[in-house]
Amino acid sequence: MSLAIALLAAGGATRFGGGKLDADCAGKPLGRWALDAALGVPHERLAVVVAEPVPAFALDHELLINERAAQGLGTSAALAARWAAGSEALLILLADMPLVSAAMLTRLVEANGPAAVAYPGNKPGAPASFPAALFGKLEALTADSGAAHVLRGLANLTLIEAPAEELRDVDRPEDLADVAAILRSR
Repeated sequence: MSLAIALLAAGGATRFGGGKLDADCAGKPLGRWALDAALGVPHERLAVVVAEPVPAFALDHELLINERAAQGLGTSAALAARWAAGSEALLILLADMPLVSAAMLTRLVEANGPAAVAYPGNKPGAPASFPAALFGKLEALTADSGAAHVLRGLANLTLIEAPAEELRDVDRPEDLADVAAILRSR
């Protein structure tokens, strides 16, 4: 299967105070942890969606500049889907989730259909894998309606259980300290 992977990294990091993805997290930039997990999944293409170039993402992939990033997360997912045209599937993950593993991402891809991580209440969320048949719905996303909006209500959606630790994201400096401690303990 030809897989495209998109790492969404275009948020403003306002709760963090800016510069979140380049902040040191257990010895490397925060955003690099999710990118390294993505690189551990066999793929054909990989892109990072950013509002502007970020040093943490200087190598290993394409950079997609989302000029509409300030309008919300949905614009980044839409840009990723347009970029992925021609691929059989698109794996979307978020750059501020440093504990996500390549093994869990691989499980999403191997579901061979729409698949997402199960959040409390069996709600689908990122990371998630989308077959090409859903790219058009992703491309139609706007504002802060993210890719999970496309997944809700799909009859053939596979929900993947993941350890809660892997789904932690970093929104504030104290979140960064918590995940860095987890990473250092591994």
